Amino acid sequence: MERFVEVPGGRLFVVDDGVGRPLVLIHAAIVDLESWDPMVPDLVARGYRVIRYDMRGFGRTETADVEYNPRADLVAVMDTLAVDRAAVVGNSRGGQTALEAAIEFPGRLAAVVTLGSSPGGFDGGTTPLEADIFARADRLAAARPLDEGAMTDLLVEVWADGPGQPPTRLPAHLRAEIWRKAHRQFEPGRVAGRIVPLTPPGNDRLGEIRCPVLAVAGTLDISHEVKAAERVASAVADGRAVIWTDVAHLIGMEQPGRLTALVAEFLAPLEGWS
Repeated sequence: MERFVEVPGGRLFVVDDGVGRPLVLIHAAIVDLESWDPMVPDLVARGYRVIRYDMRGFGRTETADVEYNPRADLVAVMDTLAVDRAAVVGNSRGGQTALEAAIEFPGRLAAVVTLGSSPGGFDGGTTPLEADIFARADRLAAARPLDEGAMTDLLVEVWADGPGQPPTRLPAHLRAEIWRKAHRQFEPGRVAGRIVPLTPPGNDRLGEIRCPVLAVAGTLDISHEVKAAERVASAVADGRAVIWTDVAHLIGMEQPGRLTALVAEFLAPLEGWS
């Protein structure tokens, strides 16, 4: 089922598949909800009601240029779909939203799985290679007119290939798909809104999280994300980290079957939710 969910200043495009325990998937801020497509059939077959939505600024979601709370957007999707509690899997910014929603809205999240994510306020440092990449990104962002193609190339280099990895690491069709999705954020007229961060920041409040958390990261990602996963695992009462040595940032797109199995294994022993 496809629908729009009204939120302050916009409406979120939502896809709802299957029946069973609700599982919300929140994409990274370089792609859209279609990034989860390879995982959905297997998750539905395993007995989950799989709910996905496009964040503001991505996919078919529409928003005005307003300040907004992404944690409240998640809860608005749940409320509109009559979901009291859900497990949430989030990649990158989506994982931060999930983690911090568990702080801001205790009791609404049954479990959280983060993929290449860090809580707000966490600083894992940068390697010299990463510092050079981010300096290039700053120069591109400051240039006018913006070279949208070059910026997209850099986004894919960092978040799809992984810093220092060859552009041939991923299958060509997958890399091209990520490039197309990343480039869409530069479409004329596309508006993203302005995120209101959690205060105090999530990194200072991880001890407030009461649901189980699985933090997954890849060593081909920026080094910050591996450190963030380890930080979350050590600070959350029921937290653990899984570090894979052969993936970068978009873990679900790289290894959908392997990730689906890991998520299902993590959620299987938990009490039911609805």
